[in-house]
Amino acid sequence: MLNTKKLGLVLGAALLAAPFAASAADAPAAFNQCKACHKVEAGKHGVGPSLFGVYGAKAGHAEGYKYSDNHVKSGMVWDDANLGKYLADPKATIPGNKMAFAGLKKPEDVAAVVAYLKTLK
Repeated sequence: MLNTKKLGLVLGAALLAAPFAASAADAPAAFNQCKACHKVEAGKHGVGPSLFGVYGAKAGHAEGYKYSDNHVKSGMVWDDANLGKYLADPKATIPGNKMAFAGLKKPEDVAAVVAYLKTLK
């Protein structure tokens, strides 16, 4: 029988611990799809821009990376809501952006990646 009180405590502790992760090794499993193109170290770009400092930044912020014009002109700031929409469906959120990824389909994966991105500072 599942002890829901204990499960709630474990999940709560995991959510509180998530903001303190700081490296690719601490990333959630859902981030494996992201790291094929993105680095988490400041200033290190891959096919996509570095995701270091992305949370709270304006879209197109990473110096030294060539973003699509639509991405830069979007005026978006990467907060929970905008990251959530973008990670779920990048092409619909910023039409004409360069990212070839179709998006994370599970809301819990989106939430886990957003929580991880908050730690990259």
